[in-house]
Amino acid sequence: MIAYVKGTVEDISEDNVIVDVGGLGYNVKISAGTAAKLPGTGESVKLYTYTSVREDAVQLYGFLSKNDLDIFRKCITVSGIGPKGALAILSVLDADALRFAILSGDEKAISKAPGIGARTAQRLILELKDKVRMEDTAIGQEIAGGMAEAVLGDSPQRKEAVEALVSLGYGHGEAVKAVNAIEGIEQMDSGAVLKAALKKMF
Repeated sequence: MIAYVKGTVEDISEDNVIVDVGGLGYNVKISAGTAAKLPGTGESVKLYTYTSVREDAVQLYGFLSKNDLDIFRKCITVSGIGPKGALAILSVLDADALRFAILSGDEKAISKAPGIGARTAQRLILELKDKVRMEDTAIGQEIAGGMAEAVLGDSPQRKEAVEALVSLGYGHGEAVKAVNAIEGIEQMDSGAVLKAALKKMF
């Protein structure tokens, strides 16, 4: 089927983009996260696509990276989660955040997606926990490249901040992501790291 579409952005909405490819307009379903990252109307874009074929419709789903497309494909293999549900999940969690949520068993983060309840989130975690890897995330790739110390930060401030966030009720995956997003963490004490991480959660 269609592996990707590359052309000019003709029109964008929260869940859809029209891409003009040589005078032919492709109607592509997208997540809210993808919509926010798209270039403006009239600019060039490349979207990796998944083609959904049903008896009553053929629909393209588009993603700015192969990483996003890969996790989308995994999500739709889960019973009860179709393309629409997978797109809803990726509208509240990017690909890396979703992998963290699956690996850490953070059903709370996944069930924030519209139409995805706790049971569905639990099923997704159960069915995909052996199919996703830390190495597939941006952080995991940097670790594989020899940057483990800089990225994960073996500093006690990072570990204490993650533990504190988890004790406050946040999922482990989102806590790790928030702490890793803080710059200059080595020069901060544990209290300052925690405050900065909490700001990242909102």
